[in-house]
Amino acid sequence: MELSKIDVYAKSIILQAGDRIRQSFSEKWTIETKADANDLVTNIDREIELFFIEKIRAFNSSHKIIGEEGMGEKIQSLDGVVWIIDPIDGTMNFVRQHRNFAISVGIYVDGIGKLGYIYDVMRDHLYHAIEGQGAYMNDQPLKTLEEISLDKAIIGLNAVWATPNKRIKHEPMIELVHKVRGTRSYGSAALEIVSVASGRMDAYLSMRLSPWDIAGGVMIANEVGAIASNLENQPINLLERDTFIIANPFIHKEIVENYIELK
Repeated sequence: MELSKIDVYAKSIILQAGDRIRQSFSEKWTIETKADANDLVTNIDREIELFFIEKIRAFNSSHKIIGEEGMGEKIQSLDGVVWIIDPIDGTMNFVRQHRNFAISVGIYVDGIGKLGYIYDVMRDHLYHAIEGQGAYMNDQPLKTLEEISLDKAIIGLNAVWATPNKRIKHEPMIELVHKVRGTRSYGSAALEIVSVASGRMDAYLSMRLSPWDIAGGVMIANEVGAIASNLENQPINLLERDTFIIANPFIHKEIVENYIELK
């Protein structure tokens, strides 16, 4: 398999999809809710996912596709070549802010990440990686992550997890918030992950992310030395929703062992 050919093609269709999304701001959208009132989907999310499916099948009909909007296959394994796609990660930001959202694409072969892409559409920043060849933002290489202590770290964390909730004990999370230098929340898992990969943040964690939220970003972050796992320090699962943390390798273990207590 020639990863370089897939890489060139993937970049091309991602940039085309970004152009279409930017054009859509002059149109009237159809906006619906999914699991709850804050879980939005638009006609543009669905259009972009269908665009990817059409283009991927034209490239190689044997490649399988998992997409957030459910228009790809319902697959039970990662055997073969699998594209894992989020057409717009951060739909709330897309609708309300017209920024801070991304296209996320991860390409896996027999369960092993080979290619990863996060496209920050409004900033025209394409983060990308090929297994073993480093990570890049456009054509600029991302540096290997440097050592940092937790008290100097900036972490990505939704504030709700530091309040009483049904998923995680909030008291240790409050301790973590006080321990670190600062917290951020951007509303797009893909952009939070590449913030870790590019050293703008040092960790990001969430209680419930789906494969398409993380598949592209994890590939990129791994290439600069970040560690990704679920909050029980087990390997990430790309077939179902799970807890998630990605962090600078010098603080990953400390966060998981000292500040995470799931209910």
